[in-house]
Amino acid sequence: MTDKITDTPWHTIQIDEVVKNLGTNIDTGLSRTEVENRLKKYGYNQLEEKEGVSPIILFLGQFNDFIVWVLIAAAIVSGFMGELVDTMAIIAIVIINAIIGFVQEYRAEKSLAALQKMAAPFSKVLRDGEMHSIPSREIVPGDIVLLEAGDYVPADGRLCSSFSLRTQEASLTGESTPVGKSTEPLQNPSLPIGDRKNTMFMGTAVTSGKGTCVIVATGMHTELGKIAGLIQEAGKEETPLQRKLEVFGKKLVYLCLGIVTIVFLLELWRKDPILEAFLTSVSLAVAAIPEGLPAIVTIALALGVQRMVKRHVLIRKLPSVETLGCATVICSDKTGTLTQNEMTVRKIFANGKTFDVSGTGYAPEGNFTINGMPLTETDHRIVKFVLGIGALCNNAYLKKDNTIWKVIGDPTEGAILSAAAKTNIWKEELEKRLPLLSEIPFDSDRKKMSTIRSTPDSLLVCEKGAADVILKDCTKIYIEGEIIDLTETDIQAILNENNNMAGAALRVLGIAFKPLDHEMINPTPNIIERDMIFAGLLAMMDPPRPEVKDAVATCHDAGITTVMITGDHKNTARAIGEELGFLGKNSKAIDGIELDALSDDALEKEVSNIAVYARVSAEHKLRIVKAWKKQGAAVAMTGDGVNDAPAVKEASIGVSMGITGTDVTKEASDMVITDDNFASIVAAVEEGRGIYDNIKKSIHYLLSCNAGEILTMLFASIFNLPLPLFPIQILWINIATDGLPALALGVDPVDPDIMKRPARRSAEQIVDKKLGSLIIFQGFLIAFSTLFAYLFVLYDTSCATLGCLHWFKNEVLPCALSGDLDQARTVAFCVMVISQLFHSFNCRNARLSLFKVGVFTNKKLLLATGFSLAMQVAIIHIPYCERIFKVTPLGLKDWATVFGFSFLIFLIMEITKWLRINTCENKSKI
Repeated sequence: MTDKITDTPWHTIQIDEVVKNLGTNIDTGLSRTEVENRLKKYGYNQLEEKEGVSPIILFLGQFNDFIVWVLIAAAIVSGFMGELVDTMAIIAIVIINAIIGFVQEYRAEKSLAALQKMAAPFSKVLRDGEMHSIPSREIVPGDIVLLEAGDYVPADGRLCSSFSLRTQEASLTGESTPVGKSTEPLQNPSLPIGDRKNTMFMGTAVTSGKGTCVIVATGMHTELGKIAGLIQEAGKEETPLQRKLEVFGKKLVYLCLGIVTIVFLLELWRKDPILEAFLTSVSLAVAAIPEGLPAIVTIALALGVQRMVKRHVLIRKLPSVETLGCATVICSDKTGTLTQNEMTVRKIFANGKTFDVSGTGYAPEGNFTINGMPLTETDHRIVKFVLGIGALCNNAYLKKDNTIWKVIGDPTEGAILSAAAKTNIWKEELEKRLPLLSEIPFDSDRKKMSTIRSTPDSLLVCEKGAADVILKDCTKIYIEGEIIDLTETDIQAILNENNNMAGAALRVLGIAFKPLDHEMINPTPNIIERDMIFAGLLAMMDPPRPEVKDAVATCHDAGITTVMITGDHKNTARAIGEELGFLGKNSKAIDGIELDALSDDALEKEVSNIAVYARVSAEHKLRIVKAWKKQGAAVAMTGDGVNDAPAVKEASIGVSMGITGTDVTKEASDMVITDDNFASIVAAVEEGRGIYDNIKKSIHYLLSCNAGEILTMLFASIFNLPLPLFPIQILWINIATDGLPALALGVDPVDPDIMKRPARRSAEQIVDKKLGSLIIFQGFLIAFSTLFAYLFVLYDTSCATLGCLHWFKNEVLPCALSGDLDQARTVAFCVMVISQLFHSFNCRNARLSLFKVGVFTNKKLLLATGFSLAMQVAIIHIPYCERIFKVTPLGLKDWATVFGFSFLIFLIMEITKWLRINTCENKSKI
């Protein structure tokens, strides 16, 4: 029976048939025995929580990285060789990196716990003929549940009775206004959930009225439960940066192993002792592996996260920063993300004229104009009168909470109160003068409501509702302060204006009134709501955020495709899409029914042409994201409602709203926009691109430095020179002196033109051929400086060059060995360090001179290089460090040699940049 309950389209069946099929009774409910049987059969009405990852497993998962494995292997090898200092240093780096990653990701998988919180804790249920308040988790299919204003709906149910019942379903469907409910069956079995007016949904809220429903689905079988299942199924793939580092790490290790093997065999061929050959090979391995890279990338991302907090962006998963930087598509939910989720009156039709209303949101701030000009005294008086009638036919309240204006009740009615307050009309003051006597509540069938107010002289009937419905009740019209007969010409003019407003995606309400000369004992709609006087039309909408249009334009300039996804009707969605710039010449809008007609393959082909989706469900959003990903796009999905959560989690990067966003979506997302501002997403993209650029600078710097170390050790081995650097010295360079400048490059100021570049492909390699060639060239320069300084000290100046060229059969041609080997190694060690410090300034911009970029625009890099230099000088001259790092103190002449050779790489690269720029300028002139 479970499958039968799950698959039955309950919204298409008469309520008597629904009750019969569920084996219940609408007057008495289920019996206690039947409830116990159904609990055993269907289980508790709760969302199944996927077994979470324990903190220990999460921490151990931080070590599941290829480069980390290599570092651990290097530490083990160093330990076997007795190099305990090397071993401890590498292990410390690995553990620190793991701790940083663990702390950032600890709260990554809590979506379902947040979903649990949305379920109503207690519900009023009819059982054995009596009403009981029971825990919502004990509800079963067939239960009769009573719902009133303010209640959360505990499970999916088919309405049995409805008295002006309206529910807020924005978090589930994306519909921005409360939905009127009715009991009548509907025809279409595949109707979107937003159009199932006779069905209540778990997790939504009753805003007004009351009713009863028979529960048709509980727990994971509800629409909310299906979303929970989608969240469980939606996987999180590795980010582009993670994939690139993984591929790069493997290539680096294979290269390293190849070089080590060649050198090891070369050393054995020369008949060197195996231990010495192994020591040389390990030195090369240490030189090849950028030990600090995982930690530097992690810390650079973490520092970027801290900067993004200042721009109202909270990053929950570190690698997501880089993913956002390569986003090529942003799929955005409309309600609350692109719009303010606050209905606002935009136009008023009264006195035969259309007036514009400025201001957005519920704040009573704005002006009334006609064709850009202020209103005449008569027009202003009539506008106030129309809004006064709307305020008197109203059950909402406009309140100021600290500095924020909020509406208690229906957002549409709140919009009327806000507009009235702009003319200094306040509902509370009106009600004191015109107290409420009676009310005919809103009904989804009648599409209108009325109130009867007491005035000093008589009674006043105030009516509002669908414009065409209100117009049918009217026989007169209020024009120029007078009540005259309503003519066919008037009716046609009103209907035309209503159509124009509706075509502009405005929700239109008609306002009418009439005086009564006597009180009625039992007022009925047929008597009260006739011979009304038409006052005007109020047109409203959930206004777009003012900054969104510019943000969308910035996205397009940056090569990012923007897509709007909403639960609203197609006309409304299209109008908003056109206003904000989502819809272009070659793009179109479709709704959920049209989307259902497309197969996955057809959607994949068509997805790039669709800019606006209307009336969509959670499954639709998931399909859209997947279709874009199949096209190779890096998709960012924004949202705030429960219905957005699966797509948010499936996206390359999920973005949730911090203020209006549900806990479900926040926990499923990779980042949270704390001010609910779409423009902050664009700022995050800019920051993400900048962070990626800076990480690339750090990687460029580290790899070119490591290339210098590899080539230095390789050439020394090939030319049979004494080992110029010890493994501990290379480890010191890679972790200590390289680390700080690499981190400083990670916070380099963002290029001002970064959002004018096209979005980069997520498949783009971190190190492409161009950058790879530059890295090797710069590595040669570092190796050249280091080896020549080494030879300069080790041999007589007269044969410093010849000594490395006349190598033959394991011997260097006779040359006077006048230098101290320890001193030469110390000089080589210092040149390697300081040339890399100079080189860090080269890496700030691969094209422009440092003096063009600005020497002092990255003060952190100046501090980092200064501190690294101070540390290097310290370990050379502090006696305790001599034994650890195997160095000897240097004199002024040695330091002059060090700085002379170290400066070469900066000088050569500046000349190279100058030549390249001049060559390009000359070509452009030609």
